[in-house]
Amino acid sequence: MASAPDPRSNGLLAALPDAEWQRWLPHLESVDMPLGQVLYESGRTLSHLYFPTTAIVSLLYVLENGASAEIAVVGNEGIVGISLFMGGGSTPSRAVVQSAGQGFRLGARWVTDEFNRAGPVMHLLLRYTQALITQMAQTAVCNRHHSLDQQLCRWLLLSLDRLQGDDLVMTQELIANMLGVRREGVTEAALKLQKAGLISYARGHISVRDRPGLETRTCECYAVVKKEYERLLPSRPAIQNP
Repeated sequence: MASAPDPRSNGLLAALPDAEWQRWLPHLESVDMPLGQVLYESGRTLSHLYFPTTAIVSLLYVLENGASAEIAVVGNEGIVGISLFMGGGSTPSRAVVQSAGQGFRLGARWVTDEFNRAGPVMHLLLRYTQALITQMAQTAVCNRHHSLDQQLCRWLLLSLDRLQGDDLVMTQELIANMLGVRREGVTEAALKLQKAGLISYARGHISVRDRPGLETRTCECYAVVKKEYERLLPSRPAIQNP
């Protein structure tokens, strides 16, 4: 039988001090996060804070004409729904599961009460928020100034950092929507990476063959984001039995 998902597969949950962990554990609800699931829509009041463990979630900004572009990606390092504890209640972005998996969630009232305790939880969530803002800002700069090849490499590396293994299940159409570009551009960029021996791509399945090669080919934006996450967020402690 498959083992039950462990909440501490999420880096922020793993970083909770023991007293907070014991208080949170009974309130964490395990949830499936299927591909394409919308966790919240633009302008809607959020009902839960999500902690992905094996899923990846894209935060998208959607224009009035329906066009969209990814502004950040969240996986097992973080949380989805920062507006809950930042006081906004809603956000102009949309959160969509881009890689299916599992996670946990907490109700909105519980989250705000915990944040308002002004203890270690508040400081941990604020440090994560700063890291997420860095990713958003760097994504905006990257999309404006760097080539599609470099953007695709950055996007692949950020996604891999949030998954176990070197494989992604992702169609070119979905990647195009995330990057805010035409599908033909993604096809051309993916073929270049495949010819260079960096990835293999078939039927919506991307396998990374040469990660160091991807890191060499991408722009500085990936390293900036990665270093900021490492600087602001604690290393994961060894998982102990609850």
